[in-house]
Amino acid sequence: MASRVVMPKLSDTMEEGKILRWLKKEGDKVETGQTLAEVETDKATVEMEAYSNGTIRKLIAEEGATVPIGTLIAVIGSPDEDISALLEQAEGAKAAAPAAAPPREAEARPAAAARPSAPQARRPAQRPRPSPAPAPAPAPEAPPAEGGRGLRASPLALRMAADAGIDIGSLQGSGPQGRIIRRDIEAAIEQAKAPAPSAPAAAVQVGEVQEIELSSMRRTIAKRLVQSKAPVPHFYLTVDVRMDRAWEAYKALRDENYPVSLNDVIIKATASALRRHPEVNASFAGDRVKQFTRVHIGMAVAIEEGLITPVIRDADSKSLLDIAEEARELAERARSRRLQPHEYTGSTFSISNLGMMGIEEFSAIINPPEAAILAVGAVREVPVAEGGEVKIGRRMKLTLSVDHRVADGAQGARFLQTLTRMLENPLLIG
Repeated sequence: MASRVVMPKLSDTMEEGKILRWLKKEGDKVETGQTLAEVETDKATVEMEAYSNGTIRKLIAEEGATVPIGTLIAVIGSPDEDISALLEQAEGAKAAAPAAAPPREAEARPAAAARPSAPQARRPAQRPRPSPAPAPAPAPEAPPAEGGRGLRASPLALRMAADAGIDIGSLQGSGPQGRIIRRDIEAAIEQAKAPAPSAPAAAVQVGEVQEIELSSMRRTIAKRLVQSKAPVPHFYLTVDVRMDRAWEAYKALRDENYPVSLNDVIIKATASALRRHPEVNASFAGDRVKQFTRVHIGMAVAIEEGLITPVIRDADSKSLLDIAEEARELAERARSRRLQPHEYTGSTFSISNLGMMGIEEFSAIINPPEAAILAVGAVREVPVAEGGEVKIGRRMKLTLSVDHRVADGAQGARFLQTLTRMLENPLLIG
């Protein structure tokens, strides 16, 4: 029986996906777990896997097409099977408005996207379940690694590694939970490049105006910011922090060749302060407030099409060097659009730093459902009065945006007091 391949929901905010590249062509045989296509969501480029065995009978959606979730994009079946009914259904769907929810018989899935590790993190929408057909044989996994930990790899990655003679146990996967995927094998044999982000939309000249179509990411940003700024009652608190000691500590680490940025220091201090002030590490939930017991920091990263917030989980319990390494890797993956859904969902508090761009002070919009976001300005050398004398000191402005339904001004002020003490006395960060 032919299987319908529909556009899956690959992130919690995804409403449509853009097919960047089909990795199979009509007439190719496929097995469960093989990668069918590279799909651009509103956040990243994700590999879409097959969920059934058979032959690619028809690729309905063309490369470059933007398709709503739940829309039929391909058909998998036996070579001599009649699929005319499915094709007629696809043509009928084009004439009608797209369904709001994906059909139950969807037969494609994202490449093993992992769930957020935090119990209280935002849970992504459930993927559509396949129709009650006989379940295909489970995809083979790589043999377990030393110490009893399972080494996960996609079937395609296993075959590619075997063909190239690569020891798959020596590789570190870039997929969810360290899963080894096709991209990792290609990198190992240095034969292919990672999926490139889609080109910016071309400008259309209309009279004296250039009109540029919004990308998937920019449309999502526009929608979410309206959902945040309009209904969420923001208030703002700003402090001017003495950064002399933190700057000296940061420079000392850099002089010793530790790859630490000042933003890493701010992330670590913020996470430690949030552990002491759970009323800010919270979210509004209608008739209750959720205070999180774990601290997951979303750090805003600017990419060509907008902003994305990779998440450093349990940042309060990680060392500064661990945060620096993880932040650097996540930022690189964000800029190349290679983040997996679990890497940019589930934050409990966000930080937006524009100091490196010379911005001294700004107010950030809260990233719902979080209750607060910290805006970080540039470290400035300014004249300061101390002990009756005017000296040159380093100062940095921090502005905290808070959801007034969750916390009040005094609670936000106490959090900023703790954070200020830590940054002014780095030995207190713990």
